[in-house]
Parts: sequence; structure tokens; C-alpha cells
Amino acid sequence: MAAVRPIPAAVIKSTAPVLKEHGVTITTLFYNNMLKAHPELNNIFNKTSQDTGDQPRALASAVFAYASYVDDLGKLSPTVERIAHKHVSLTVEPDHYPIVGKHLLAAVATVLGDAMTPEIGDAWTAAYAALADVFINREKVLYAGFENWQGWRKFKIQKKVPESSEITSFYLVPEDGQPLPLFKPGQYVSLHLFVPELDSMQPRQYSLSESPRSDYYRISVKKDSGKQTGLPGLISNMLHEEYDEGDVIELTHPTGDFFVDTEAAATTAPVILISAGVGATPMMSILDSTLEAKSTRPVSWVHGTHSTEVQAFGEQIHSTCEKNPSVTSTIFKTSVRETDISGVDFNFTGRVDLAKMDRKTGLYLDDQTAEYYICGPEEFMKNVREWLHKAGVNDSRIHMEIFGTGGDY
Repeated sequence: MAAVRPIPAAVIKSTAPVLKEHGVTITTLFYNNMLKAHPELNNIFNKTSQDTGDQPRALASAVFAYASYVDDLGKLSPTVERIAHKHVSLTVEPDHYPIVGKHLLAAVATVLGDAMTPEIGDAWTAAYAALADVFINREKVLYAGFENWQGWRKFKIQKKVPESSEITSFYLVPEDGQPLPLFKPGQYVSLHLFVPELDSMQPRQYSLSESPRSDYYRISVKKDSGKQTGLPGLISNMLHEEYDEGDVIELTHPTGDFFVDTEAAATTAPVILISAGVGATPMMSILDSTLEAKSTRPVSWVHGTHSTEVQAFGEQIHSTCEKNPSVTSTIFKTSVRETDISGVDFNFTGRVDLAKMDRKTGLYLDDQTAEYYICGPEEFMKNVREWLHKAGVNDSRIHMEIFGTGGDY
């Protein structure tokens, strides 16, 4: 690989205001042009995220952040790490980076027009090459950790188990019969299915929802009606409606930067798991793994759900709390049935509101070692993080699983 040229940081930073204003226009043009020129990349990119504009917005946010912090890239390390894990889950390779660079820089030039001077063009060419080098090197390390599992691997659906009216668990066994690598509780796998109307594979990421095992993986998938976006979940609906026990799908190696280290030395630090809806799935893996490790860490399960009908894992959580004094549960429900029992089926009505909880025994806010894990809709996670910040919890103890493309976090 050619040596990476020094980045003219001052020139790059001077373009940040323009990128903030025109970023989405640039990235939308970029994706349109690149996917037309390289239709094979449709197998990597989420079509729904393109249609909703989430993917262009996420990339625009990342490009703006890079321009803003090009002289202090350490601030972008968490974002780089998250994206690198996403890339390896989608089998992104070094050969893809020149393609992306060509079309991204061309889109910048088209949108900026005369404002794209040769000096700016050269600066961004160097900046992109440096960034690509960072990702390629990090992803090389992640791929090496996958050892003998590279690319897509075939799995058979052993069982489909409904967890609620919306969420079904899929128990997946490797078709080759070889033992599965253990993952870090909280991580995800990528799954892809062929979509005839798109004439391409479509990938999605799903959290592993049980503690690590060598014989099967479990994912728990919500059938997305599209109520929020207006676009029903393409792959989730296919899995629920068209794939049955015995059918074969393909997965990539588990990965992700959202996880709990159950072997960490500081095993007494409380773990607070805060989720909404299907965001409970990685939390189940974390909870199960913590208990299996016979850890002394207190665990607080905080979950928001619309109703008993759509709540997954409710009975399992209730049983776990009864058997394990170290685990407590706080359930918020926006719709409560007459038969729901306060203190058993739910604790508070309405959306998740941490202010209603005990700051010491439910949230462990007086313990400076407590770790907070958050998963759910984007706005929910941002609101929870903001509340924790105001309560005195710093970012180093707050961990969020950003499904989809991720946004401006």
C-alpha cells in the first residue's frame, strides 16, 4: 500500500462548515453514484437505510466529525471502533476503500462546484487515504481474531420460539457441525438473505440474545411493522413469515464494541442494563453471562415496553430475580392491563423515567464503578444518556448499542 501523505489539517478544518451544510446532499449523491457503478455493493449496504436517508445522514455526520477533529483524531476513536466492527461484520475488504474514495470525493466536487479548489481536493484526497488506512489496519486485526471463520457461514434454523407478539427467537446451528467461537456478551452477528425484488443479498445485524455457547447461537428478532419509519422491516418480516425450522441462512462471525467483560478483575462493579423494546436482546446475553460466571456484581434490569403482549423475556426476568438476589428488575409499561399486577408485571406506568427509580438501590448512582448499558430506539438512548450525565455519570461508564447505521452520537 502506498505511503499515506500528511494531512493538511487547516485546509480540512476550513471545509467543516460547508460539509455541515451540504453533507447529506453530498453523501446521498455519493451512494447513488457508487451503487449504480458497482451494483455488487448492494449486497453490503442496507437498502432500507438508504430509503429512509439514515445511511447518508450517518455518513454525513461522520465526514463532518472527521473534518472537525482531523487534528485531534483521538476524539473519534469510539466512532472508528464502532464502524470498524460494522465493516468486518459485513465483510468489507481493503479493495472496497478506493471505490468509496473515488465516488465520495467526486460527490464532494460535484456539490461544492467552484468551491472545490485544487488545494481542497488534494487535502481531502490525503485525508481520505489516511482515514482508509486507519480502518484497514484496525479491520485487519479484527479479521485476524476470527481465525478460521472468514466470510459468510451457513446455519440451520433449529428452532423458532415466539417470545412475544412481536419478537421471535431463532436458534441457529452451524451446518458444518464445527464448534462455534465464543463471543463477548452483548455482541451481534450479521445475517443476510436474498431479496428477489432487489436481486441482491440484504444484510442486517442482530444481537445474540443468550450467553455464549459452542453448539448454537440465538438471535431474537422483532417483526418490524414500519410504524415509525413507514417502511416495514424487509428482513425481519422475511424471517418471521418465510423462514421456518430447517431452513438455512448465513451469518458472519460475532463482533461489536458493545459488550461486558465477564472475566474483568473488578467483578463487584454494578451493571445497570437499560433497554426499551427489542433493545432487551443484547441485555439478555449480558445478564445470562454475568450469572453463569457466578459473578458477585449486582445487576439492575431496567426495561420499557408498551404492553405485556409485546414484552419479550418477561417471565424469564421475573424468574431470574426470584432465584438471584443480586438481580433486580424495574419494568415501565405504557399500557397496563387490568390483570397486570403492580410490582410483579410492572413497576411504573409510562415510558422509562429513571427519576422514578431509587437512585441508590436501582441505579447505583452513588457507586463510581457502576457501568450503564443502554439499548433501544435512538431518541430513547440519547435521553437516557443525557439523564445519566446530569446525574453525574461520565461517558466512560455509559455504553450504548447503536443499531442500524448509527447517528450523531
